[in-house]
Amino acid sequence: MYYIEVERGVKILVNDLNPAGKRAIFFIHGWPVNHKMFEYQFNILPEWDYRCISIDLRGFGDSDKPWAGYSYDRLADDVYSVIRSLNVKELILVGFSMGGPIAIRYMARYMGYKVTKLALLSAAAPSFTKRPGHPYGLPVENVDALIAQTYKDRPEMISMFGKMFFASQITESFSAWFNSLAWTASGNATIKTAKSLRDEDTAADLAKIKVPTGIFYGLLDQICPYELALELHNGIENSKLFPFNQSGHAVFYDQLELFNKEFINFLNE
Repeated sequence: MYYIEVERGVKILVNDLNPAGKRAIFFIHGWPVNHKMFEYQFNILPEWDYRCISIDLRGFGDSDKPWAGYSYDRLADDVYSVIRSLNVKELILVGFSMGGPIAIRYMARYMGYKVTKLALLSAAAPSFTKRPGHPYGLPVENVDALIAQTYKDRPEMISMFGKMFFASQITESFSAWFNSLAWTASGNATIKTAKSLRDEDTAADLAKIKVPTGIFYGLLDQICPYELALELHNGIENSKLFPFNQSGHAVFYDQLELFNKEFINFLNE
């Protein structure tokens, strides 16, 4: 692990697993957790000679936690600063949940710099919330309730939101571990990124994606409904859908063996 300074006084944690791997994957985590959510992919991808690079977004995990800078533009700028610093010619970009629109904004804002393939996992895109002309996603008032609860009782918000992630049966130990990833974020970052999720839209960015794109969604997702996957598929040229019938928002875990198999097949195509 090491740190990259993305702006004066703000350093981002970079976890670089198997740096000798011939092919690089760059992971962007979701709200409100950190890069450790991908543990059950990191356990096997190096065996396929993949270098797994992941970050904690500003405000989350072990990255610095400034007061400002939580728009999709600024978060995409942070991703660019890290990727620019890496000794790689090309990489595959992966974004889960909130990491999805950040990855999409990166592709549009930086013309897909160094990215040869994109994977969107349960992406909170093109819009996380319902709005005129976009009837899918969470109601705005539901996100407002999450924000209000974060101001008053963030541990309870994390616990309740965590229960919406999984369609599979998980152990109490696993649930406690997963929730603990969110406790390492700052309250301020949790609130401000929730506001970005509520208010921002990446629909105009989709046409700017020009690389093969895999769209991985669970049909039982209570947070980012499968209709979002269909919107992304319609909006992104050269994209492919990977539906998981028994998975919820935690598409990376609910059907773990099947997901890892399909994910690796996509990476290797």
